Formats: sequence, structure tokens, C-alpha cells
Amino acid sequence: MTPPADMHDILDDLDDATIALVRLAAVVAAGDEDSLRSELGRAAGSVPDVWVEELLLQTYLFAGFPRALNAMREWRRIHPTVAGSPTTRTPTRADGEATCARVYGTMYDRLRENIRHLHPLLDDWMIDEGYGKVLSRPGLDLPRRELCIVAACAATGQDRQLHSHLHGARNAGASVGAVDAAVDTLAGVLGAARLRDVTLLWSRVRGK
Repeated sequence: MTPPADMHDILDDLDDATIALVRLAAVVAAGDEDSLRSELGRAAGSVPDVWVEELLLQTYLFAGFPRALNAMREWRRIHPTVAGSPTTRTPTRADGEATCARVYGTMYDRLRENIRHLHPLLDDWMIDEGYGKVLSRPGLDLPRRELCIVAACAATGQDRQLHSHLHGARNAGASVGAVDAAVDTLAGVLGAARLRDVTLLWSRVRGK
């Protein structure tokens, strides 16, 4: 399945494909193998192939290489060939800085200072590797990438990063309604107690 031609960087409502992608993001990050196979099966044919592959590629940033590799291995059983062009221009550091600045908005300078204080290499890797080489890639727009990051952080219990990326999704162009729908679609993926915590955190972010 190919992505719609009119995909924009403003995301007001979630279509069925995006809902399935967000659920998949949570399962890839924290689900068991049976759940992963089930969600990948649902995604096949209903989610653009390139969206699935971009999600799986970015998973290593939020859940590690083992989960990214295992998920891609299962996906290759369904979709044997690489979707899109693997030779796409590699985004630059400037792309990474621009993407990170868009996600963090007015908090960007403070973020960079805080990460440099932790370790200068973490700052370099965050920009070059994370926001540059991975999250600035074409194939999946930034609002959808951010909603998938929200799902991954929600599923793995990373509340500090979840807080940042709930803001980030809004900064990237996802509407309040789009984030509402993304959180709602995690019902049945997260446990009830965890879903309540995520919903409460989002309510606090949304109320600011």
C-alpha cells in the first residue's frame, strides 16, 4: 500500500492507517512476539508499506536494536522487499537541528544545554543520529513519527520522554484531537493502569 499523495505535516484527524501504525509502534516497543506478529499482520495492506518500515527503522532509537531487528525480521516475512528507496539522501546535521527544534519549540535551547551537560557525545548523537539520520528521513511525516514515539514511550514506561514527545507531537503539527485519538488507540495494548497514567499525563500537557 502506498501513502496518500496529499500527506501533509499538519495532522488534524487520524485515519485507520495511522491508528494501526500507532498501535504497532507500542507493540514493537514493548509487546511479545505473538502480539508483534498479529499487529504486523493487521498493518499489512492497511498501512502504507513505507510507513511501517520507517516506524521499524526508528524503533531502535526508543526500544533498542534487538526489538528493531526482530520486528523487521517478522515484517520481511510479510513484505520481502524494501519499501521505497533505501538510497534516499542521508539527512544532514542541519536537518537534525531543524527537526529537533521543531519538536521542542521554545524548549530547544534548554534541551541542547541539558543534554550537553549530561555528555557532549549524547548531544551530538541525538542531533546527528536521532533527529538527523533517522527522524528527518522522508517516507513518514513528522507528526506521525511523533505519535509513534508517544506510543513507544507510553508502552515502555518512559514518562519523562513521553511528556516531551506529547508536546513534540503538538509542536510537529498533530492537533489535540489527533493526540487524543493516538492515546485512545492504546487501549487494549497498554494495561488499564498504565493507560490511566498516560491519559492523565496527556491531560496535564493538553491543559498547559
